[in-house]
Amino acid sequence: MPKMKTVPFSTEQIKNIIKEYPTPFHIYDEEAMIEYGKYFINSFEWNQGFKQFYAIKACPNPYIMKLLKDIGMGIDCSSMAELIIAEKVGLRGEDIMFSSNNTPDEEFQKAVELGAIVNLDDIKHIEALERAVGQLPELISFRYNPGALKGGNIIIGNPEDSKYGFTREQLIEGYTILKEKGVKRFGLHTMVASNELDNDYFVETAEIIFDVVAEVKEKVGVDIEFANLGGGIGIPYKSEHKPVDIEKVSAGIKAKYEELISNKGLSPVKIYFESGRAITGPFGYLVTKVRHIKETYKKYIGVDATMANLMRPALYGAYHHITVMGKEDAPHTQLYDVTGSLCENNDKFAINRLLASNIEPEDVLVLHDTGAHGHAMGFNYNGKLRSAELLLRPDGSVKEIRRAETIEDLYATINFDGVVDFK
Repeated sequence: MPKMKTVPFSTEQIKNIIKEYPTPFHIYDEEAMIEYGKYFINSFEWNQGFKQFYAIKACPNPYIMKLLKDIGMGIDCSSMAELIIAEKVGLRGEDIMFSSNNTPDEEFQKAVELGAIVNLDDIKHIEALERAVGQLPELISFRYNPGALKGGNIIIGNPEDSKYGFTREQLIEGYTILKEKGVKRFGLHTMVASNELDNDYFVETAEIIFDVVAEVKEKVGVDIEFANLGGGIGIPYKSEHKPVDIEKVSAGIKAKYEELISNKGLSPVKIYFESGRAITGPFGYLVTKVRHIKETYKKYIGVDATMANLMRPALYGAYHHITVMGKEDAPHTQLYDVTGSLCENNDKFAINRLLASNIEPEDVLVLHDTGAHGHAMGFNYNGKLRSAELLLRPDGSVKEIRRAETIEDLYATINFDGVVDFK
């Protein structure tokens, strides 16, 4: 039998939290998140210079990033807003990886101002970066798209269909251009999967990248200083799923490193990751209350959250486990659709989900694994307001790390005084 998913708070505890912070809200388990983050980093201690850059797009809250910074993580950014989070929490220099695409000049400028590692997505961006900032930085990385060499998955698609990255031939040409322009330090990056649970997938990715490192040395005569293997490490959304075994992945990458880097006499290469989902995803929960139970052709649980709070089920048909607080042990014998209140029929957190038969208004439902791409993907359709984000501290206390939006926030960019006279 698979291990059932549990929550890090009791029914009484969450009801007391709701008295102060009305539902819906996302709450993050600080202790579990930090424990896993340390485990992830320690699993690669064999590689001198190893670095995990948290993909801030997964949960763009500076409080979360500050906690991860304190255990040694850097930040992976792809926009101006994310670079500003890095700046606000005191990250500078090579603790920032800036990986973007279709990049505006001002974002290149901000990244260079902060001393970030600039990871270019296109060979033409060498010229664009130089135009934007004047002199090229000392260290530049390229994003590699392996094309048919590597299969993708359902979320990110196949690499050949992806808008991201250089071809292999473009890499050789690009590093040659950088060398001629006086760039002294070089990095390599790839990102070819999302929410992948196969341990071997990441080892195979490392093998491809280490092979490119050797080819660049042979054809261009430069050393690749780091290999960023990207993110894409999945989490077990369903109880029967097995989590990625990070220690096994690390051991597999180490074996490939020794075979393709060390044994070939290449210069040491630092291993980087940019995991987001794996670091915070399992440690976040969307807490919502039942408003109505509806019975027509099906039975519906109407809750006060909507897909504006968690759009993955509507966007991908993604599964998120649901705990009904206080009724965890009741027999799951009733089929429900769990829905929000948006004027969209796909505003559903679950379809034909077996849950307790005695669910009623005011019951508290907890959706699991929302700590990545949950609150971050929120929106304001139908005028729905973005929820609060809370941090569950190790001592059981709660800190509000983002307040809930208000109607005033929603309309702050509109000049209502001009509406009457508008023609």
